[in-house]
Amino acid sequence: MVSPEGDIDMHRSPEFRNVLRGVNEKKPKRLIINLEKVGYMDSSGLATLVECMRTAKNNKTEMILCGMNDRVRAIFEIARLDQFFIIVPTVDDIAV
Repeated sequence: MVSPEGDIDMHRSPEFRNVLRGVNEKKPKRLIINLEKVGYMDSSGLATLVECMRTAKNNKTEMILCGMNDRVRAIFEIARLDQFFIIVPTVDDIAV
């Protein structure tokens, strides 16, 4: 599980991207990204997650986003990315 903290913007997304690339290199069966401690995400954060999702699909990794606050969720909905990601309310909502 990856649990970033703070805002994911153009200053922090390169670091976030590197973390996600490192996880994807291991080709896990499931990648959970818990966003409960992310207060804000801009388009660079969205792009990072889209890149991660593409890599995960190529690796046959199930990628799940959880813990989004309303502000972050709205960004996904505006960009219509909520239709492409698996998004659940909390970590506890992920089936084992």
